[in-house]
Amino acid sequence: MFIAYAVVAGLLALVLAASATFTFQRTEAIVASARKVQVPDSWLPLLAIAKAAGAAGLIAGLWVTPLGVAAAVGVTLYFIGAVISHLRVKDFELAPAATLALVAAAALALRVAA
Repeated sequence: MFIAYAVVAGLLALVLAASATFTFQRTEAIVASARKVQVPDSWLPLLAIAKAAGAAGLIAGLWVTPLGVAAAVGVTLYFIGAVISHLRVKDFELAPAATLALVAAAALALRVAA
């Protein structure tokens, strides 16, 4: 199970790091998506920090199990919140957020099982 966690966590951490970078840079797509779901621009740096912390925690979780579990819980909740944000404004383009919520939940299950 540990190898499966390492693969899933590593790939998810890469996605989170890229997303955090794009959010810090305020790329057009990120800003447009945030506005669509009525997330204030002032929240973008905090959301980027949350993504970066999640990525770091998932990687640190390779060595420190409780940190990996905590990071996976946090990332799962982050993306569940993203799905809820999309649904709240009746925006059904939520496949990326839903997929990442499921991948984060898988990372959580794998880390707990490892």
